Formats: sequence, structure tokens, C-alpha cells
Amino acid sequence: MRRRSSGSSEDGDTAPVEVPPVNALSADHDRPSAAQGQPSPKKLDQFDFQRPSSARSRRSGNFNWKQQAHVANGTNGSNGTLEARHLVLPSSAHLHSPVNGSVPREEMEKMVEPAFLRRRPPARSPWAITILTLAASMVGIGFLYLILNSLVTRQVDPKGCRMSYMRPSYARLDDFDTEHTRFASKYSLYLYREQGIDDNTRIKGVPVLFIPGNAGSYKQVRPIAAEAANYFHDVLQQNEGAIEDGVRSLDFFTVDFNEDFTAFHGQTLLDQAEYLNEAIRYILSLYLDPNMSDRDADLPDPTSVIILGHSMGGIVARTMLIMPNYQINSINTIVTMSAPHARAPVSFDGEIVKIYQDINDYWRFAYSQQWANNNPLWHVTLVSIAGGGLDTVVPSDYASVESLVPDTHGFTVFTTTIPTVWTSMDHQAILWCDQFRKVIARSLYDVVDVSRATQTKPRAERMRVFKKWFLTGMEEVAEKTVTGKEPSTLLTLDDNSDSIIAQGERLVLRNLGTAGKTRAHLLPIPPPGSPESKRFTLLTDQKLDNSGDNGRLEVLFCSVFPLQAGQASAGFATYMDLSGEGVGSTRLACKNAASDVVTLPASTDETHHPFFLDGEREIEPFSYLQYDLEQVSDHQFVAVVEKAVSPTPGFVVAEFSDHSQSHRTRHISLRSLLAFGMAVKLPSKRPMVTEIKIPALQSSLLSYNLEVSSQSCRGERDLFAPLVRQYLNEPYESKFFVNTKKAAVSLHGIAPYVPPPLKRKSTQDGLTFQFWADPTCESSIHVKLTVDRMGSLGKLYMRYRTVFAAFPLLVVALVIRKQFRIYDSTGAFPPFSESLDVCLRQSIPLMLTSLTLLSLSTGGSGSTGSASFWHWRNGTSSLVDFAQNDLLVGTQDPFFWFLIPLIGIVCVGVCTALNYVTLALTHLLGYVFTLLSFRPGWNRHDDRRRAASPAFVPTSPRRRMITTAILLFLVSTFIPYQFAYLVACLVQLMTTVRAQRIASELRSSANSNFYNYTHSLLILMLWILPINLPILVVWVRNLAVHWLTPFSSHHNVLSIMPFIVLVETLTTGKMVPRVTSQLRHITSVLLFTISIYAALYGVSYAYMLHYLVNIVATWLVVLHSTSDSWSLAGLTTLYEGNAEDRKGGKEP
Repeated sequence: MRRRSSGSSEDGDTAPVEVPPVNALSADHDRPSAAQGQPSPKKLDQFDFQRPSSARSRRSGNFNWKQQAHVANGTNGSNGTLEARHLVLPSSAHLHSPVNGSVPREEMEKMVEPAFLRRRPPARSPWAITILTLAASMVGIGFLYLILNSLVTRQVDPKGCRMSYMRPSYARLDDFDTEHTRFASKYSLYLYREQGIDDNTRIKGVPVLFIPGNAGSYKQVRPIAAEAANYFHDVLQQNEGAIEDGVRSLDFFTVDFNEDFTAFHGQTLLDQAEYLNEAIRYILSLYLDPNMSDRDADLPDPTSVIILGHSMGGIVARTMLIMPNYQINSINTIVTMSAPHARAPVSFDGEIVKIYQDINDYWRFAYSQQWANNNPLWHVTLVSIAGGGLDTVVPSDYASVESLVPDTHGFTVFTTTIPTVWTSMDHQAILWCDQFRKVIARSLYDVVDVSRATQTKPRAERMRVFKKWFLTGMEEVAEKTVTGKEPSTLLTLDDNSDSIIAQGERLVLRNLGTAGKTRAHLLPIPPPGSPESKRFTLLTDQKLDNSGDNGRLEVLFCSVFPLQAGQASAGFATYMDLSGEGVGSTRLACKNAASDVVTLPASTDETHHPFFLDGEREIEPFSYLQYDLEQVSDHQFVAVVEKAVSPTPGFVVAEFSDHSQSHRTRHISLRSLLAFGMAVKLPSKRPMVTEIKIPALQSSLLSYNLEVSSQSCRGERDLFAPLVRQYLNEPYESKFFVNTKKAAVSLHGIAPYVPPPLKRKSTQDGLTFQFWADPTCESSIHVKLTVDRMGSLGKLYMRYRTVFAAFPLLVVALVIRKQFRIYDSTGAFPPFSESLDVCLRQSIPLMLTSLTLLSLSTGGSGSTGSASFWHWRNGTSSLVDFAQNDLLVGTQDPFFWFLIPLIGIVCVGVCTALNYVTLALTHLLGYVFTLLSFRPGWNRHDDRRRAASPAFVPTSPRRRMITTAILLFLVSTFIPYQFAYLVACLVQLMTTVRAQRIASELRSSANSNFYNYTHSLLILMLWILPINLPILVVWVRNLAVHWLTPFSSHHNVLSIMPFIVLVETLTTGKMVPRVTSQLRHITSVLLFTISIYAALYGVSYAYMLHYLVNIVATWLVVLHSTSDSWSLAGLTTLYEGNAEDRKGGKEP
């Protein structure tokens, strides 16, 4: 079998032979044929077909190539005789010459004329760009700039975290060694101690384990642990009631993972989960050791540990429950912060995608069981806390657990919802934010109970506590405690008192203590069965007293307490006699409402944010009560007791309002809202609290601007400034806007790629605005809501930033596909930019249009997808497809059809930018290489010529084969294949640099073809590189901490061998042969498959793109290995070849 040409492509084409004009001159007119092993074609007398001045090589570059006899005895028609020299015809011409070498004139004309008609234009520069490509790229880059600019300048939540302080110390538990876990040499366990409070390392409280996140530190536990230690020392330790209820200090344990990258590597996540299960076993054993434990002897030994996880630490916590070494019931309370529960933050590693699927499937299946005995997670509570819009590391949409656990076992809440916090937080601030860590510490103390072996209260009680601390108290799931209480206050009033407010009237107090004595204001509760549902609301800037407190204001729900003969009035904790010296009196048995108070941020003319920062004056929040009539119908009066005896600033507004007046629903489509906005007028005669629900507002991809007109109080001072709350029911996200005139509205509702909830949402669920406005002003308020188009662009970044790891491959694959189709048909391999221009005229628009139509067709499919189904039993069985949002852009809302063209045009701009960056890099490296290879003028001419020669000078085939074998051996044993891929990319970069130098210094079509080919493959490999880099980072990190244990994954040599062989082949200067048979469609199908997959599942399963491109590399290796026939012997040509052969006849 003949040796293949190292770079020829043009004369090996199966396209018709190009014939130059009759009078054309060739610089190498008499040069012999370069075909190895063949004599020079015989000179013909009558015809002399001259070679073009580009001096193409005649070495075959096609496995279908067969040299034919030379043409003789022909004419060119009217111009007389031509001399044919060195004419070689392809086998596809099917011409057979006679014995004497002559060919009939008619057959010769059939061959020659198409050559003139099909003459190719001169090769274009790879730097060239058409107006269409330039315009499309500029539009794409312009949209990308607008997205990034909107991200940092528009719809940005204010930062409201106050700094926290602590005095940390850490005690390493060295006894937790290799006898307990195989990871003892890599990971470490620590016990946190607050200096000045914890005198020693003896444990005496409730164990809490902190799990850091991706690249997190064990020291991140210190803000919360320090607050817990100080709170117990300063407050709870002196509270006898709390001690009797089982409250003890919290022993915080923390883990040093050496800042492992768990978000990128599934095996690392499993290793941490295995280690932590052994750590919990060891921690529980410490409480049995009298040398370590200082607990009361009569307390039960702990059997479970509270888990506090940050970021990926929360995922590790959930993974622990499915590991084989998990100790049953050792975990029953999990609180996570900024943890991506719904889906993996990146899908570059196939193992971490599978782990996520296994974890989520296990949790869903467990909670789908009808009986508690069949549910291994029945005792587990999971609370996921998200930072909101300021978290730019993990999308807060991914923190949702609505698709994993029912609301009886867990929920998702945002920090903007939590009372006294009311601010968004970035990914790290959620650990040290002072007001947030206080809430976390107090909630943990409320759920512990050392009198139980689990160290915590029962599940239902824990859920009640967490909802009390983390929710506003106005949610539908919020429980009112006043209904379950026994009367604790006996209120006695004078029969002639005029403090009873008429039915339907509103109680308004502008100042407290004006009467100079304690007095009560009674609001009659409407009788049950009223024709219209009612609600009681009360708002004040004063703190409401508990029973027995001596404050300024107390609210009671009372019923008449008739004192009959022989009946004692004992049994009340508080007696409040306001009858004075009157003859008759009325006794009321009352319940205190302070336990149901809702804390609202103060809204006055001086406030600008719901929170206050360090150095600012602390503002006391408002107190708000809200009850449906059914919740208080067992009582007869609402008593507002004004305890202040001297004039005191403050206000109180209390009323019963009709549901029809306080609740409105606006059914408006997103299209109408986008085009015209929405305007609502709140009348002058309105309740204090008004709610407006807009069911269409559910998507997290849009943001809005809210405008509230100011009201006139006709000379009187406002009781308070307008206060606005926006909220969603699932997940629990509320945002408060104080002193509202304008507000930037964004939400975390239905988000791309997030699975649907277990309980299907109602079509009426949507964003609701709750307005508190001074009802005494008696002036109307105008509310206007518009879509913030520019602000919405910024929301695309967090939801679709991973799309740049996948969607650009749609463009690149289509471009390379077009390059191969042109090459197989004409023999010219066009530059990347030229092929992109051709694709922009047809392939890319057709692809984007088809994908858009596909998204529209699947938009109404609901939950009937092709993925696995789960039956969730919640009264009735319902079918939920948790993978329905994995496709395309992750949303089934047809309103967002424009996202596919938008992302497509942005990716075109990004691909164009990367193309020119790569061109600049290769030219720069080529220039540097030229400078480094410079030789002084006194060297011999031959030495300088050899040193400056840009030709490929490959090493010996044996050496390249040995190098490849060693690299594959290392991949199979020690290094991950991602490292070998990085090496392959670097080698391909240098090959492209050398090809560029050859193409620029020895200009020919063959050299241009090879350079364009290597450049396009480099572009393709660069887009796959981000998918492989994270695993490489994990491996390098393990080496840095001297963890030399190889990965149990990522050692498949088949995942990298085609890339290595292909890259090594290209270092010899070999051009891929043309394929003119039906097999050429294989290349098109493979590249088209990559483009389709990148668009459909590239974001959800990005790791598969490496394997798909690997298949393309395999096919290209097969093409390179073929010669005149398909045989295994062709594989020997992969490591042979010399560019000197390829550039024969091209030296200047």
C-alpha cells in the first residue's frame, strides 16, 4: 500500500480537474510529479495543460484516489492546441485510455469544460469576515454586554448584613484517625470553643455538625457557633424554664475538607459523605466517654446529631442518608444555607449528575410512601435557606426543596423573608451576617431537648419552631397559638365604660397615654356566619406585651366571664381591674395575643430600607396582628389595652375588614403587562391592608418596577409611610419595601431547569403585593406595575450562565460540519469564519427556528414527558415528571420562546470572538517562535534556512507511539483523562501555530486547507475544555494536599485515546482525506448530532458533550488511517509522514 501524502488535499480531490487558462504560465512547469513511487507523466505533444501558479501538490490525500492514464490528442476548441503536462485524473472520471495513451477528442472536451466552469475562487484569509457575520456577532456581543451590565447595575438587592464578631478556637480531635476512617489522612474533625466562655474541650451539650461547602473552610462555623455560645451563656443559662425544658449548650463540631471542590466531582462528594457518617459515629461515642463528656448522668445518651450545612455541604448532608455506612436515625434535623438541592450547579461530571439523581430519587420515593413505617425519612426535617438575588455563586432557585419533601417535613425560605433579617445575602455573607446568625442560633435552641435521646423535639414540634423563626407568620401554613390557649387574664371593666367601638368602626390611636391612666378599647368580634368573610388586622409601632409585662400596649381576645354563685375567679395568671369606682362591672376572660405577633419592618418618612446597618440608629420594628374571623370566632371582643399613663408617641390602627375590599386578583397576561403595564387605584375608603394577586407573575426570569403614588393626609401627619410586601407561597419568599414610592421587584418562582414541586401549583398561585397604607388619610393611592426589560436581562445570567458550556457547540459543530461538506465536495477546506458566514445564511437560522418550534410544541405538554415518573400521594395520586424542565432552555412557558434565538445569537458572537482570539494567539505564538528561532547572520545559509523553516519536523513514529502509550498508561492508572485532554489541547495549539506559519510563508491551497482544518479542531477542543477543567482542578487540589489515591472514576482510556491519536497524527502534518462516497454523511451526522444534543440536553448533561466529540475524533482517526482501501494496515500511516513531502514544489 502506498504511503499517504502528509498534506496534499487538492490534487487528491475527486472533484473535476481544474484547468488553467490557455496562456497561463506555471512557475514549476517542468517539475516532475510528486507522487511517490511513480514516474513523471509522459509529455504530450498536442495538449499541455499547465498547472496553476499556486503549485498544488499531486500527492494523493484521498483513500479513493487512483492515478489514471494521461490525456492526449485533444483540442480546446477554437484556440487551437494545448500542451498537457502532468495531468492526473481521478478515478471517479472512469476514463480508460487506449493502448497508445490517446483519448478520443469528445471525452477530453467533457472533462476539460467543467473544469473551467467549476474553478474555485482564491482561498480567503482566515481573518476575513463578512458583513453578515460581523453584524450577527456584534448583535450577540451587544446582548451579552447588556446582560452583564444589567446584572451589576439594575435590579440589585441592597446589602444589609451587619458584621459579626467572635473569639474562636478550635480543638482538633486527633483520636479520630485511620482506625475509624480511611480518610483520616486527608480530612480532620474539630470541636469549636468560644474563648472566654468555653473553658475546656469537654462536651456537655447537644452535638451540632457543621459541613462546609465547595472549597469551604472548617473555620466558617465560627460566627454561628460563637453566637450560640454567647446566647446560652448570657441568656438561657439563667432561664430556669428553658433549662427545665431540656435546653443545653450546643457543641459545634466542624470538618476540615482541605477546601475540596465538591461541586465539580461526584466521587469527592461521596468520600465526604462516607467520612461524615464515620465522624457522627465517633462524635456520639464521645458522649459515652467520661473523660470527654461533662453531661448530667441522668440524661440519655445522644443518638443523633443536628446538621448545619453550607452550600454543597447541604448536599453532602442529604447524601449521608443514602450511604451504606449511615447509622440509622443518627440525623433528624438538617438546616442548609445556600445549598443547591434541586439540581447540580454544574453538570460537567457525569458522576455528580448521577448522585443528584440517586439522592433526589431516594428522598422522593421515601416521602411518597403512604405509611410512616415505610418511610426511612419520616423523622427527618429539612429546612433550606436561600440568600436571594445577591448570591451570584449558586442560583437561589436551586435551593428549592419543594420537589423533594412535603411541607410537613421541610420548606424553602429566603433570608428576605426571615423576621428582623429582611435582607438578601451573598454566598459567603449568609455565614457571618449578624442578624441572620442570631435567628439560626435561637431556632436551634428552640428545637433541642436533651431529655430525649434524639436530643431534639418531635418532628411536628421542630417544624412548628422553624416556621415560627423563619417565616413571616402571615403564610397560610402559619399556626395561630391564641386558639389553643387557655384564658390567662381576667379583665374587669366598668359597665358604663364608653370604650366599646361600634360594630364596623376602626380603632385609631395617634398617641398613647393621653388619658393619664390605663384603659381598654373593645372591638366587638362579628358573629360567625356573616354574609361575607372578614379579617381582623392591627398595626402598631409599639411592642405588644405578654401577659404580666409592664409595657405600653397589650392586645387580648376576650369572652364574657359570668361569675356565678360559688364560682371562684382563681386560675388566672393576671388580673386587670379597670372598673374604677363604678357600681356595675363586667368580667372578661382573655387570652394574650403577643405570641401571634408578626414583626414588620418600620416604615416611616425617615426609613429607606427594612434593615439598619452598623453605625445607624436601630429602628424598632412594627407589630402586626392578622386573624381570619374563623380563628377568633370563639371570642366576643378584641381588647386593646393602653397601658401608658403619660403621653407617649405611638399609634395603633385596628379594624375588621371585608375580604372583598382587602383582596383583589388581577388576571392579566404577561404579554399585556409587557406591552402596557398594569395600573390599580386603591380608593380612599379602603382597609388598612390591601392585597393584589397577579397569577401571571410566577417566572423568575422577569423583573418589574413598582410605583406607588404618595397620599395626602389633609394637613395631618401620616401615622406611617406606605409599606409593601411582595410574596410567593412556594417557595416562601417575601420582600419588604419601606416608605415605598418606587420598588424594584424580582422573584424566585418558576425557574429554568428546576424540577416542579411535589404538590402541583394552582394556576391562581402567583406573586402577591400586600400594601399597608394609612387609612385615616382618606385619599386614593395609584399603583403602577411595569416590566423592567433591561433589568430582566440581568436575570438571565444566573439562570443561563452554564449554557455557555454547551450551546456554543451547536454553532461550532454546524460550522465544522459545513467545512467538511465543502471540503468533501470541492477539495477546499474553508476558514472557520467563512463557514460561519455560510451557516448564518441557512443552517443556524433553520436550527434555531426548529428548536424554537420544538420548545413551543413541548410548552403545553404539562407533565407528560419522556422521563421517569413519580406518583406522589397527597390525598389523591398525581403524576409529576421531575425531568420535564431538563430540555432546551429549561422552561415550558411559551412566553419565553425568544430565549432560544437570543441565546443562539449571543453564542454566535461568543464563537466569533473565540475564533479571532484563537487566531490572534496562534499568530502571536508563531511570531514568538520566529524570534526564538532567529540565528545570527554569520551562520551558514543552510543552517539559517533550516532553523527558520516552518515545516513539520515530527519525531520518529516509534517515539510518538511510545509517548502515546505512556500517556494512556498513566490515564488508566494515576492521572485523570482530563489531564491528558489538556495536554492534547496544548499539542493541538502548537500544531495549529506551526500550520499557520507554513500557510503564511509557503502559500498554497494544501497548506491553507491543513491550517484551517487544525484551527477548527482547536476551536472545537477549546469549547470542550471547560467541561474537563473542573475535574482537573480537583485532581490538582488532591495532589496539593498529598492525597495520591487515584480517582475511582475518570480513568477510561477510551475517553481520551481518540483525541491523543488524532492530535499526534496532526503533528505529522497529515491532512484528513476527502470522502466522496456515501460514508461522507457519517461526518455530517456526527457533527449534527453534537449540535442537536448541545441544544437539547447540553446544560443538563454537559459531560456527554465530551464523549460525543470523542466519537467525532474517533471517526477522524479512522479517516486518517485509511488509504486506497479500508484496512487495518492503514493504521501504520498515523505516525508516519513528513511535511517536507507535503510542501514539495512550494518553496519560494
